[in-house]
Order: sequence, then structure tokens, then C-alpha cells
Amino acid sequence: MLVPRALRSVLCVLSCAWLHTGAASRLKSPALPIQSEREPLPSKGLAGCSFGGRFYSLEDTWHPDLGEPFGVMHCVQCHCEPQKTRRSKVFGKVNCKNIKQDCPDLDCDDPILLPGHCCKTCPKDDDKKTSDPVLDSFEYFHEKGKEMEGDLHKSYNDRSYLSSEETSLGESRTDFVAVLTGVTDSWLPSSSGVARARFSLTRTSLAFSITYQRMSRPTRILFLDSEGTTAFEYRVPRGDSDMICGVWKNLAKPLLRQLQSEQMRVSMSTSTSRREEVEGKMIKHRALFAETFSATLTSEEESAGMGGIAMLTLSDTENNLHFILILQGLVKHRDREPLVVPIRVQLVYRQHVLREIRANITSHDPDFAEVLTDLNSRELFWLSRGQLEITVATEGQDPRQISGFISGRKSCDTIQSVMSSGDALAPGKTGGVGSAVFHLHDNGTLDYQVQVAGLTSEFVGLTIELKPRRRNKRSVLYDLTPEYNKATGRAQGSWNRLEARHIHMLLQNELFINVATTHSQDGELRGQIKAMLYSGLETPRHELPTPLAGHFVAPPVRTGASGHAWVSVDKQCHLHYEIMVAGLSRADDLTVNAHLHGLAEIGEIDDSATTHKRLLTGFYGSQAQGVLKDISVELLQHLNQGTAFIQVSTKMNPRGEIRGRVHVQNNCESGTRAETEEEFDGLFVKDPEELKKDPHTCFFENQYHAHSSNWTPNYDRCFSCSCQKRTVICDPLICPVLTCSRTIQPADRCCPVCDERKEPKDMKAPERVEENPEGCYFEGDQKMHAPGTTWHPFVPPFGYIKCAVCTCKGSSGEVHCEKVTCPVLTCSHPVRRNPSDCCKECPEEERTPAGLEHSDMMQADGPRHCKFGKNYYQNSDNWHPWVPLVGEMKCINCWCDHGVTKCQRKQCPALTCTNLNRREGACCPECLDSKEDTDQMMKGPDKRRALRH
Repeated sequence: MLVPRALRSVLCVLSCAWLHTGAASRLKSPALPIQSEREPLPSKGLAGCSFGGRFYSLEDTWHPDLGEPFGVMHCVQCHCEPQKTRRSKVFGKVNCKNIKQDCPDLDCDDPILLPGHCCKTCPKDDDKKTSDPVLDSFEYFHEKGKEMEGDLHKSYNDRSYLSSEETSLGESRTDFVAVLTGVTDSWLPSSSGVARARFSLTRTSLAFSITYQRMSRPTRILFLDSEGTTAFEYRVPRGDSDMICGVWKNLAKPLLRQLQSEQMRVSMSTSTSRREEVEGKMIKHRALFAETFSATLTSEEESAGMGGIAMLTLSDTENNLHFILILQGLVKHRDREPLVVPIRVQLVYRQHVLREIRANITSHDPDFAEVLTDLNSRELFWLSRGQLEITVATEGQDPRQISGFISGRKSCDTIQSVMSSGDALAPGKTGGVGSAVFHLHDNGTLDYQVQVAGLTSEFVGLTIELKPRRRNKRSVLYDLTPEYNKATGRAQGSWNRLEARHIHMLLQNELFINVATTHSQDGELRGQIKAMLYSGLETPRHELPTPLAGHFVAPPVRTGASGHAWVSVDKQCHLHYEIMVAGLSRADDLTVNAHLHGLAEIGEIDDSATTHKRLLTGFYGSQAQGVLKDISVELLQHLNQGTAFIQVSTKMNPRGEIRGRVHVQNNCESGTRAETEEEFDGLFVKDPEELKKDPHTCFFENQYHAHSSNWTPNYDRCFSCSCQKRTVICDPLICPVLTCSRTIQPADRCCPVCDERKEPKDMKAPERVEENPEGCYFEGDQKMHAPGTTWHPFVPPFGYIKCAVCTCKGSSGEVHCEKVTCPVLTCSHPVRRNPSDCCKECPEEERTPAGLEHSDMMQADGPRHCKFGKNYYQNSDNWHPWVPLVGEMKCINCWCDHGVTKCQRKQCPALTCTNLNRREGACCPECLDSKEDTDQMMKGPDKRRALRH
């Protein structure tokens, strides 16, 4: 077990009591196993403390985590205390102390030490309610739902989230769900189809998103009241998608009461030769707030009349997968007395059972909840790619089974973001705007379209990031900069390596998009990526909307607000619009008006001029939508020619705070259509002259490549090249060892692949994965490796690290990486013949001995000594580690292995007795022989047990 970086920090911090952030940043982490940093350290000028590879803001407190086998030191608390230099510059120092002596005195006879605590507590009453795992899992969704209701749209503890993150004033939303299965009490054959319907009630409008499987496209949807009478009928438009989107508007109060009390049902039917009908009850469910993954469960049987859905979510900090099953028709029992039925729930990957849970459900309440703990990297990888299948089967005389693939939650809502300078980490008023639209596929690919306008300085970066935990602390997940076109101000592409955690955060509205410029390195524009509820309006949400900015107002307005709008004209010449606004201050956020008017009046129009100007709506908060019916011919002509504008006004800027140019082609005017002017279209060719000015640019194969860029060379597509400060490094692609019997060599690939069976159903553009279920998933190259294979690790952006070799241990799924041991050289000036070589060599003309070069990190040397704390140890030395404020840890053995310190906790034998005693100074418990020993143990200190927790 390698000594973790945090332990090295603790040894220094606790022995010195104070630690300057600069010193902590110089602590070197173990070289292996090679893993990329999850959170990059902030810039040097940011005040705070670096500790154990993590950055803490001023006034932060934490318990140091020393890693395995030491664990979290719950009795040690560290604090990042602010200090000032003589020039009044603020910096952070780490102060750690033992808090064991601060534990309160207890008045109970038998105090206990709970896991994750330093101080003992008195046990609760013995007659407390026993924990039910099913209820616990429901409770997790309930608590998560309360967090979502309270915190999801609220402003964060950061100065950049004070206004537009909140929901609109007076808006309330209630979510419902329904499982639709074949009707069994009809004279018609029951359908095998299963549908999942999700509903969102806002005021008197009910928006719905419905997906279906194992049935043809429905033609109509009926909403039935408590007496079975049709309350609303929705005609399904034609299409080839398995998603149905619609809105039921203006619900009457009696129907709203029935909906809230779960007395309504929904039915879907087809008009094919074999008429199919599925039906289900609309219920409220607290798991809907936390759900980020879902699965529709169907049966392979014909006319099955059964199905279900799975609602899943990841824990916020651990890789635990919570899920709730809503089952319908799986248990056939019509008696009044409930029947207990045993079921088997399995998590499957390509017919390989990964996890299995056995439990009992009742015929009257077949819902089931559970949690799968500690998903490994392979399971998370398959979860993100939509390749995990969940199966539910009853056991007994008449076994029945339903199953479905897990993917990111589907809905008709639009994942979008408005970027404004008012929401930047350092809020400003630039008048710029950014707009983004996203689409998540079942296989984990995220398509994005981004547009930016009105920047005050040169663009330098476009990134997707996490919410900053503290001020000015950015955490970048994905860099979209290479796809950005400076000429058009747009970026379009796909992020095809989303991890399961990223998908979870995306669907929880926990990601942000940031635009950095030369004058605002931390971001000039920033916006929260969040879902926009489906409205039923005929607006092209799949396309980029019209950007709204103060930059487009005449004269330009320096404002921190921005927005975007989707606009369309239907066949009846009615105008549909949806507007999103961000970055408004609280004073401006209360009274907002949106206008649509023609370009001819810009700069000349005043409050009395009404020609070609129409008030769309007055709205509160950040969103407005509606339909404008009676539009003048002149205004329709301006829309058709692209010479119309949407303008949002506030009290501070009644003549327009933000504005955007609108171009909507329509047939609502007589005569020929005018030629449209595409102002923002055009092709952008990267100017090589700009790259020539950069001193870090690489010139390769008659082309210039920017620093840190990667590409496939023309001379061999099976190589990968990268530019690192004028140095081009090209490495061959290493093909994994295949364990399958049949392989094929695709024409567009460098490595052979297994001849796959059919891919999982309902996946768009599935990603072929040639891994063995018993293999290893490596974070560096984000690939699966077969058991027993070895490879050079790939660490972006550096490429293949030839000074290390990784091995996949198939039995455990772990990746073990080791340094390449280079021979000890006897020459004084060794050389590296190729830049990508790991070991140096002696030139032929030089044979003199020399010392080792410690400054060259690429050189892997022979056996070396180890440094632990302030002590040095020779190779193969053994010792017990000493931790300040805690003392010598005799239950942990450390040894020096060729310059790498490794530690392991002493293994204790398994005891069969019930009464155990741990003697003072002993590492392992022993069986009690007498009551006196018991009394002595209860009175003695419990220091070592505290260390274990």
C-alpha cells in the first residue's frame, strides 16, 4: 500500500504545527498508481491552504484523510487559518490539533464509539425502531427530494449566484409518474407494451413526457377522472420517436383536486390492425426529485400485460446506486388477503450477473427499494454507457420476469444554459451573452451547441465546470475550447466520455458552463446548465435560440444581464416565443417587459411610437413564454426578412436592457419572399499566422499545431501525436489483448475487435466495448483492459507514460502500475536518445561513473532510500509509523520498497467467541476469560479503536 499524499502532508503539518501553503504545494505525491487529479489546484495567487493534494479556502476545517490503511483521523482537526505578511498580503496556514481531550464527560455506563466519530456517545434506547433497508432507501430519496426542493434552484454561497438561479416568484411545481401496462380485464388480448409517463403540474398546466417500448406508436392519450370518464384527449402527432411530448392546459379545479389526491388514470392506445391499449395510475412520488437514471422494464412474453419502471440515483459523495422499482402486473393475485412473493433483482452486463438482491414483496404493494453499494469503476463505466440491465423476476411455481436497460433520465425538457456577466465568478456588467443547448443520448454522449457574443476582450476558453465550493475555485470537467470557432462565436460537438457521476450532476442541474477571456481569466460569462420545462409551444428548442444581450441594444447597454429566446410562427401565423433571462440584479428582476419590434425603428423609436412594436408579456423571474396572435403584416415581414428584434426592458433600462435579432421565415405575407441576410453565417479557416506567433506552437507535417493539442498523424493513423511546447511526441496505439474466439479488423480502426453479438436495444449510436466483464477500467485512457494484460498508461494531456507499466488484475478488477526500473549508469553525462524514451543511456564515448540526476523526473533509477516524516530509511527497512499528536502506530507496519514507502495494517485472526477484549498496547482483540477482564476492558482507554475509525 503506497503512502498517500495526505499522510505526507499530515506528518509535516502536525510536526510543525503550522504550514505555509507554499510549502504544502511542494510536497510530492507518489508517482504510482498514476491517476489524473480530480480537482486541479487553483492559481498561485489564490489565498488558501494546499493539503494532501487538495485545496482548502480560508477558515475551512477538515479531518485529515491519510488513506489506506490509516483512514480518516477523526480525532485530529485541521484548520486553514488566514495570515498576513508585512505587506498585508493574505495567505493561509494549516493548524492541526488533537480534539480527543475536548470530548464531553458521559453519564451512561456503557458508552459506545460510532463509526466516523472521535468521541463516544451514550447508546440510544434498545426499543428503537429497527432499520428497514427498503424504508431507508425510500428515505434517501425523500431527503434528496427535500434538498432539491430547498436548494436546487436557490442561490449558492457565492457572490455570483444571487439572482437568476431562483425559480420564478409564485411558481410551484408538482411531479407525477405513471406505469402503463396492458389492460387485462378487457375482451381484447392484453398488450406487451409498457410506457413510462412523467407529468409536471405548474399552476393549471400539466406537461407530460411519455416513452414506450414493445408497442407501435400510439395515436391518442386519454386522461380519465375518478369515475373513468375521459377528461382530456390528446391526439399524438405522427413521428418515429419513442418520446411523446404534450401539455394539458387549463385544468379545472375539481380535476386538479383529483390529480393531487391520485385519483386519475392515463390510457394510451394505437389504431393499428391489432389495437393495443396500455393504462396506469398517476401517482406522486418523492423519488422523482432525485431521479437521474431510469429504466423501463418489459417482458419477452407476448400479451404479457406486465411491466415496471426503475428510478435510480447516485449518492452525492459515494458510488452507491439507490433505486426504486414500481411494478405492475408482475404478481397475479386477486384475493383480498395480500400474498407475499419472493423476488430476485439482478444487475446484469451482457448476460453476466454483477449484483443480485433477494427480497419479498406483497401483491398489494409490489413497490421495492434498495441500494447497491460501492459500484466499482467497471460498473460505473457501463452505467454511463447505458449497458447495464436490471432484471426483476418472481420465484416459485409461476416465475415471471421483466427487464430493461438503465440510461440517463429521459424527458421532453430542454437542457440549456444562459451565460451572463452578472453570474460570473467575478460579477460584472459587460453586455455580453452566451447561450448553450445540450442533448443527452442513451449511451452517455452529450451533444452541445454554444454561441457567444459581445465579449469585451479576446476569447481564451470555453469549459464545463462544477459549482465552485468556495469563491474563485473552479473545477473544470470538460474543455470545449478546441471546438470554438472565433469567427462565428460558436462551438458544436459531442462529449462522448461522460462518467456516470457527470450524468448524475448534469441531470441534477449541478454543472456550469464558463467563458474565459484575456481580461477575465476566471470567466467573463457563466451560466448554470439546467433543464427548461417543456411548454408545448411550437418553438425549435433543438436549435440554438436567439441570443439577447445589452451589446445588441442601440446604443449598447453595459449590463450584467443576458438571455436567449426561441421564436417560431405557426400555420395560423401566430407567434410562439420562449424567453430565458439570467444575470439580472434583484432590483431589476421584479418588473420585466418583453417587446418585439422592427429594425427600422431602432434608434428612432420612443415610448409614444407604437408602429411595428408589440408588447409580448410582462413577467417576473427569469422565464417568459406565450403566443402572440394578432400580428401586423409589417411585423411579419420584418420577421421573415430577419430585421426584427426581441427586446427585454426593465425599470433601469426602459428602452431596452437586452435585445436580439430574430429571423423566422413564414408564409404569412403576400408576394415573393425577400432574400434573407445571414449575418452570422460563414466558414472560419484558422489563420496559421496566428499560430506562428505562439512560441509554443509545433510545426509537423507542414501544419502548425497549438500547444496541448492532439491529432492523428497523416503518416500512420495508428499513432497519436501531441504538441508540448514546440515538441511533438507521437506514440503508437497499444492494442489490448482480446480473449474472444472470433475477431475482426474494422477498416477504420487500428486494433482488432471481438465479433460482437447484437447490441442492447434502444441505444443511439452505441459505443462498442471490447472489454471482458472480469477486466479493469483505467481512468487515464478510459478503456477496459483484459485480465493479465499490461500497457503503458495514457495520462492526458501528456500521452503515453513509458516510464510506467500497468497490469490488470482480473480477479479483483484493480489496476496496478509500477515504475520501469532503469539500470544504474556509470557515465557522467547520460543521454536520452528519443524524447519519449524512459531510460537514459551512456554515450559510447563516455564511460566515467557519476551520481544520479535527481532533477530529471523522466529517469527511473535503481533502488533508493525512502523518506517518511523526517526520517530516512534504506531499501527493505521496516518500521512502525509515528504520527504527531497520535504517537507510534504499532498496529501498522511500513517498509521501504525501492524508494517507495508502503504501509499495511496488521491482519487479525478471526475469533469465534462472543466476548472480546483488546488489551492495552495490543493490536488485535482477544477472547475474554473472566468477568474481571471485562470490567478492566470497559474502564480502560479506547484510543486504538478511535484510530481505526
